[in-house]
Amino acid sequence: MPTAKVVFATITGNNEDCADIIAEALEDLGVEVDESEISQTDADEFENFDICVVVPYTYDEGALPEEGMDFYEELSDLDLKGKIFGVAGSGDVFYEEFYCIAVDAFAKAFKAANAKQGAEPVKINLAPESEEDLNQLDAFAKKLVDSYNASQN
Repeated sequence: MPTAKVVFATITGNNEDCADIIAEALEDLGVEVDESEISQTDADEFENFDICVVVPYTYDEGALPEEGMDFYEELSDLDLKGKIFGVAGSGDVFYEEFYCIAVDAFAKAFKAANAKQGAEPVKINLAPESEEDLNQLDAFAKKLVDSYNASQN
């Protein structure tokens, strides 16, 4: 059974909701999931899982979550070769060019750590409430599992 670590950072609760939806979708696909908040998690925990997911928020004009800065810096120093990763996050399109920048930053950090991107990043405007949002997050989880399965052959 594949394993996944889902780490989230949230202020409004929207990213925790996204993480919960992703975790549930992964579990429905037969993955054993461990979910935690970023300030309570060490990046090297990803070394113990097959699928690695981060769900960060973007603060103000493109800032990464303050409580996740150590995690972010540690992440790019790891060697996660053989691990599948995905990044999703909630933001507010009001911030235009700064919308969900943290999602892109964490994807770059995973690539620097030699992890393989298993799904395109998902960016959700505000709370993940619409049918489209839920479908996007479910499809994201499925792509991660499909990528993991393909890497095992």
